Amino acid sequence: MMVGLSVGEKHFIQGGIAQDLRTDGRRRLTYRPFNVETGVIPQANGSARVRLGGTDVIASVKAELGKPSPSQPDKGKVNIYVDCSPTAAPMFEGRGGEELSTELSGALQHCLLGGKSGAGAGIDLSSLVVVEGKVCWDLYIDGLVVSSDGNLLDALGAAIKAALTNTGIPKVEVAVGASGDGLPEVDISDDEYLQFDTSGVPVIVTLTKVGRHYIVDATLEEESQMSSAVSVSVSGQGRICGLIKRGGAGLDPSVILDMISVAKHVSEQLMNKLDSEISAAEACEEES
Repeated sequence: MMVGLSVGEKHFIQGGIAQDLRTDGRRRLTYRPFNVETGVIPQANGSARVRLGGTDVIASVKAELGKPSPSQPDKGKVNIYVDCSPTAAPMFEGRGGEELSTELSGALQHCLLGGKSGAGAGIDLSSLVVVEGKVCWDLYIDGLVVSSDGNLLDALGAAIKAALTNTGIPKVEVAVGASGDGLPEVDISDDEYLQFDTSGVPVIVTLTKVGRHYIVDATLEEESQMSSAVSVSVSGQGRICGLIKRGGAGLDPSVILDMISVAKHVSEQLMNKLDSEISAAEACEEES
């Protein structure tokens, strides 16, 4: 994440954050303007685009029939994959993009699904089962970074929540009398869809520490000056669902506790804003 800044520019960014006036005029806990569009990829089961200042990301959800894993016969499966394409930002050329893709995919899986198994999921995985132990829906969630100006994880988390809200999964009828060891025959509806309840899907708030203070929704320039960052995923009920710390500098435990309570406070505003943006986007899409 190379941002070429002069010494003066670095002091300016750090000084502004210390005085609660950032280079773009925001206060420390203020987000950039953000905008949500849904249904941006027609061939997906659900999709959304989130623009947060100069950061622009797209999430799409594809549902395919699969087989539940033997260890969780009563649950469907969800995979999250993020693609940081070199066309989005030159820093994604070669290894840089791959490493960031892997880091973001893992962080989203951890923050939104509570790890690989999805046990702590904001998505009710049992609602994805069609026939226990035999047939389930597998959701493939793809995140694409179109352009990056910082705070990618939070933007992708918001886009995934919006895309899941936009997702319709076809109703499935199971043929009667199909038993035995073979896979049951299923009939997938063309016109009846089930919507997801995404109220349990958390939002992610990343607090980036620059100097003695921390900020939300950091730009790339601000991220280049950070000592560490803590990403907290918070549910609509204010529960902490995931926690990730990045950056080399250690943090005092009391600072982490403070960051968590600030993230919880900020998440309420973010959740309200995101929910109203998603509702507006869905209404726009239905009109068009």
